[in-house]
Amino acid sequence: MSQSDTKTRILDGAEQLFAREGFHNTSLRTLTSLASVNLASVNYHFGSKESLLQAVIERRLLPLNRIREEKIEKVLSAAKKIASPPEAEALLRAFIEPTMEFRNSSPGARDFISLIGRSLTEPDETIRNCFMDLALPILQVLFEALHQALPQLSPAILMTRLQFIIGTMSHVMCMSSHSIFHSSELPPAFDHDALVEPLIKYVVAGLEAPE
Repeated sequence: MSQSDTKTRILDGAEQLFAREGFHNTSLRTLTSLASVNLASVNYHFGSKESLLQAVIERRLLPLNRIREEKIEKVLSAAKKIASPPEAEALLRAFIEPTMEFRNSSPGARDFISLIGRSLTEPDETIRNCFMDLALPILQVLFEALHQALPQLSPAILMTRLQFIIGTMSHVMCMSSHSIFHSSELPPAFDHDALVEPLIKYVVAGLEAPE
């Protein structure tokens, strides 16, 4: 097995176990068994459990951030060419569409989504802090672009609404495959692939509402 294959097996195993068992509940012994590697390989490639967590999140999030930033920059560039403010809906679409598409991008993507979902709700901040450190640059890009689109909103209101949007999107990402409402009296929710347009319309309306 090549070093690249070994590293990938470790990352895949860690992603799965961190998502399903939690970071602190996952032992390196369980990981090495699942990945069919020895402890020396984990130490060689990552050095520590915390560094392994960082690598797990970077592997998925950094490529996604690049895609989202490129799409946001295209919206800003197009608006600049016609000397017009960018449209808030176009900016949110540039951010939300690739995020929603990520769910089906690879076999491990859903484990990664579960991992991040856990990080946002569990008291322990280890995963959450790692994720937010890596997510902050793209959120800064989105915030600054939305400020150009909606200069009438105060920065505080805009940031609050952006947090609402991220929370809504996170809920949809984590819960779209199993609705929290189970009742014959209620209509079924859309399936995941049909959620992008309703989600964008919903968050745009809230974002553009008067203060």
